[in-house]
This record gives sequence, structure tokens and C-alpha cells, in this order.
Amino acid sequence: MEAKDEEDVSLGTNRFPERQPLGTAAQTEERDYKEPPLAPLFEVAELKSWSFYRAGIAEFVATFLFLYITILTVMGVVSSKSKCSTVGIQGIAWAFGGMIFALVYCTAGISGGHINPAVTFGLFLARKLSLTRALYYIVMQCLGAICGAGVVKGFKKSIYMANGGGANFVNPGYTKGDGLGAEIIGTFVLVYTVFSATDAKRSARDSHVPMLAPLPIGFAVFLVHLATIPITGTGINPARSLGAAIIYNGAHAWDDQWIFWVGPFIGAALAALYHQVVIRALPFKRKP
Repeated sequence: MEAKDEEDVSLGTNRFPERQPLGTAAQTEERDYKEPPLAPLFEVAELKSWSFYRAGIAEFVATFLFLYITILTVMGVVSSKSKCSTVGIQGIAWAFGGMIFALVYCTAGISGGHINPAVTFGLFLARKLSLTRALYYIVMQCLGAICGAGVVKGFKKSIYMANGGGANFVNPGYTKGDGLGAEIIGTFVLVYTVFSATDAKRSARDSHVPMLAPLPIGFAVFLVHLATIPITGTGINPARSLGAAIIYNGAHAWDDQWIFWVGPFIGAALAALYHQVVIRALPFKRKP
């Protein structure tokens, strides 16, 4: 009887062997997915396609809505005399993360749901989109951000200007180096999550991944905001920082503006390099 029990235990532990090899064992010739082809550097034919312009419009509208909701939330918190009567820092973080979750879900099938020049830059470095499309997206994202912040200012200019306009700058007690480091690491977390959530291999093997992709991306934005709002107000999105800086137009916001472009772009580049070279090992794979 004891021998039979041991046999049952043995069968139980081996009844469901690992069906998907892990690590380097997964680098085989047989694939159940196809790597998407690399995007050309310049794709002039895109300029004649309505889908190209539709995607840019989707990025504009998404970034507009993103700035409108998030900056309005920030104004509600900072203009209140008692933080207990507002959503607080956690609510601000939820507003940013929740909007990214909703907007990525809505626009992923149209433009890819970037809503962030740093994300666009990282995906461009990985050759996921052409330089033509990347520049177009970044311009539309910045325009959408400016319009979104402008609408918030239009509601109550005095409150908006008196409370910083949601602009990003390095807070007192921190150096510019601290702010730059926070932006680099925060953007790395976001862009690495984007790469992982939209990975071609995971999408092919796990049918639920495309549907759930906006969730980890939005959650990453939420967590980064919780960590870095005390340092820089959390940029990790050059369009968001630029839009608020232009509409607020405060000297201290412009003094630190370079941090919210250089930091996110460095973080995005590092995330693209890490995911493509280290995690996926794409440069080392043999061509089928």
C-alpha cells in the first residue's frame, strides 16, 4: 500500500510536465509564433494612407484626454485646503494609471496606444515603427497634451496658475541629478512593461495577453507615480511635461524641462535594449 502511494505521488508530480521550455532552452528552430518584420526607417507610402493619419489623430485625442483628466485631478488635490477632503497622492497616481489603462485599451488597435513620446521612441529603437510614424506620433502627442492642459486652465485660470498648473519640476530637497535618475528609472519600468505586455511570443502562446496588455501598463504608471511624485511630480512622459509647462509657463518649470525629455528618452532606450537584447536575445537568434 505504501509503495502504491509513493507511485501515485510520483505520477502526480510528473503528470503535467513543462510544455514550454524556459530560458535558453526556448531558443530553438521550431516556433509557434512569427517575429513581426522590422519596420523600415522611412516609409513614404504611409503618407498616402488614411490609417496613418487616423492613428495620429487617435494619439492626439488620447493624449488630450489623458492631460485633461490627470491635470484636473492634480488641481483638485493641490488647491484644496485639506488633503483629507481630496483623493490625495494615491488618487493622483490612480488617475494617471487608470487613464493609461483605459486609453491604451481604446487606441491599441488603431495606433498602438503609445500616448507618450518615450514609449514611441523605445518602440522606434526596436524597429517596431518607422521614423516617419514615430515623429508624427510625437508631434500629435505633444499637441494633444498642450490642448488638454489648456482646457483645464480655461476652467479656472486663477486656481490653475496659483497651484503650479500640474507642471513638472524637481521638488525642493532633491537635486537635478535626483530628478533625472527618477525619470530614467521610472520610464524604464514603464517601457519595459510595454515591451513585455506586447511581446509577440507571449501574444502567440497566451491568447489572453493582448486583452490584458493595458492592465500591467496602467499599473506600472500608477506605481511609478506613487514612488516619484514627491521627487519630480512624475513625468515619464515628455508630452505630458511639455504640455503642462507651455500652458503654465512658469520659469521653474522651464528650468527643469530638459530633465523630462532626457530622462524618459534614456530610460526608454535602456528598456528597449534590455528587452530586445537580454530578455529576448533577438540579435543572437539564428534566422529560420
